[in-house]
Amino acid sequence: MKIKSLYISAQEKGAGTLFISMGMMDILKRNLYRVAFFRPIIVSKDKMDEDIEFILQRYDIDMNYDDAYGFDIEYVETMLASNRSNELINQLISKFKKLENEYDFVLCEGIRRSFLTTTINYDLNIKIAQNFGSYVINIISARRSTANEVYEDILMERDNLKSEGCDCFATFVNRLSDEKYKKLQIKLQGSIESTYLLKEIPELDLLTVQDVIEGIDAKAVLLGEQDHTRVIRGIKVAALTLDNFLDHIQEDDLVIVPADRSDIILGLFGALYSKNYPNISVIVFPFNMRAHPNIKKLIEGLDSFNIPVLSVEADTYQTAKQLSHVNARLRVTSERKISLALGLFHSNVDMELIEKKISTAKTNVITPMMFEYKLFERARLNKKRIVLPESMDERILRAAEITLRRGVADIILLGKVEEIKENYLRFGLDLSGATIIDYMNSDLMEEFVDKFYEQRKEKGLTREAAEDAMGHENYFGTMMVHLGYADGMVSGAIHSTGETIRPALQIIKTKPDISIVSSVFFMCFKTEVLVYGDCAVNQDPDAQALAQIAISSAKTAEAFGIEPKVAMLSYSTGESGSGVDVDKVREATKIVKNRNSDLLIEGPIQYDAAVNKNVAHTKLPNSKVAGEANVLIFPDLNTGNNTYKAVQRSSGAIAIGPILQGLNKPINDLSRGCLVTDIVNTIAITAIQAGQD
Repeated sequence: MKIKSLYISAQEKGAGTLFISMGMMDILKRNLYRVAFFRPIIVSKDKMDEDIEFILQRYDIDMNYDDAYGFDIEYVETMLASNRSNELINQLISKFKKLENEYDFVLCEGIRRSFLTTTINYDLNIKIAQNFGSYVINIISARRSTANEVYEDILMERDNLKSEGCDCFATFVNRLSDEKYKKLQIKLQGSIESTYLLKEIPELDLLTVQDVIEGIDAKAVLLGEQDHTRVIRGIKVAALTLDNFLDHIQEDDLVIVPADRSDIILGLFGALYSKNYPNISVIVFPFNMRAHPNIKKLIEGLDSFNIPVLSVEADTYQTAKQLSHVNARLRVTSERKISLALGLFHSNVDMELIEKKISTAKTNVITPMMFEYKLFERARLNKKRIVLPESMDERILRAAEITLRRGVADIILLGKVEEIKENYLRFGLDLSGATIIDYMNSDLMEEFVDKFYEQRKEKGLTREAAEDAMGHENYFGTMMVHLGYADGMVSGAIHSTGETIRPALQIIKTKPDISIVSSVFFMCFKTEVLVYGDCAVNQDPDAQALAQIAISSAKTAEAFGIEPKVAMLSYSTGESGSGVDVDKVREATKIVKNRNSDLLIEGPIQYDAAVNKNVAHTKLPNSKVAGEANVLIFPDLNTGNNTYKAVQRSSGAIAIGPILQGLNKPINDLSRGCLVTDIVNTIAITAIQAGQD
């Protein structure tokens, strides 16, 4: 029987329902195009439900908010109080079945413990799941229970579901200490199927700057775009003199200080630039005060680093009291927490087993989200070491943290250990899991210089020149990959394409059967992913080089789960045109067919005939590629680069790349205007490429 819905149920308040919903939605959206989210009961129809809002936005769910819930508490209580429970259930069934008919899958999040009243009891959860015909996911919080009590809860919950005629899909035990985790692992060995243990991660419960802004209605005085996600580990009130107060600050503190305490304010900024003191996360000014204009001018003139500053109307005491009642919340913008949570989920859950139990149907649709999830999962299952030479760039550090938290790859950063550590702490990041190599003072330097000198001395390279080359982070990183100290490298955020590719061509070189290095972009449209090549490296390839680009691009597509259908693009389709440019494409197509007779390829062909079935039917009615091409090879760099950018900007497609192909080991180039997401995706792709060697 194919499972089309799951019902998530948690008895304890704070058990991590949204966390489990997010993890399950991650699995579903990797495999299915149309997935719905449904909450039978919400607090109020007049206030946006936070879980629904989060899931719909995070996973780009194509449904109206009003369809994502049944009724609010007030309505449910009225129905139950008037003995109309059956009518209520029928109304919920009607709303649910509508979603089940319209979507491939419905993920339901049941009644929270905090929703329970004298009228609404927890048995209603089971009754709803029962009538929906949904398999149930139990969530058990281990925070206030012993390992033995948790074990008994697991058995009791499963027996309870069975007695009510419900099927248990899985049990998640959340918020486990290390000790409870180990004890339960022993108790559960082979005894209870599909029970997953998840350790407590304190950071998920820590406030962020955004929580503070919303929780106490704070206004921004000095606030950067990335500051909203900074975590807060403690709250301090600056009631001492500066020389005494500095002894009490700790990493990631929120400090409440009146704006006229210029000494404290300057001392905190001094601590940010000092190696001897921790970095606080945020300063809060009470009384809506503003710092003296000269202090403001001084702070705004600081380069590189700053501390977020907020202000509130309340006095110091009231502000501290209000902060004690603010709760941490997971938001769509909380990328650092989301990465941490998903990393925990994926590393402790049998994804393959869950996918088999759900029996997700195969689909030809590939959304950008599905493609990204598959990248992360493939990289995570065969974790590789990726070196990032540009550790001085904030985007690189942020991408490295997300990569580590998601478990996508192990990260190596090049640079001075203290400088890198100081920088990431000032940005409020945690890169303690990364390996940092001070390459200029590394024990590997002599070996690398010797190796590079031996490789290039016949081409006139002196040992001094080899030493100079290895003093460049891209050369050092490339040699790490070449000699197996790393599995791949990603660079280009601050270096040119030439500075990234040149060391690779000199040290790593191309694969034996490949004559040139080329590139592709994964163009992620709403329901499909196309491969564009070459849009970044080869300016005007001849027929032989163009054929090699096509073959390499087809192999890259296949390696990432895309069955290649190759279109060799030109301004002419079939035999309708002639000229030097179209003849080159025609000759390249023949070369590919001779080398790879099994590869589906068509050329020369115009772009519209390659991707549009109606146009293809008119121009090439008997082609197996026309209208269905997913690997598009451009005749030259000018055409390819302009086309990918035009398509990206005009259609809203997500362009991932350039991805280099043809090298013996993976080195990938970034655009200097890249975003953090681009870097994370490129790291994942590089890790997957490394796993194919």
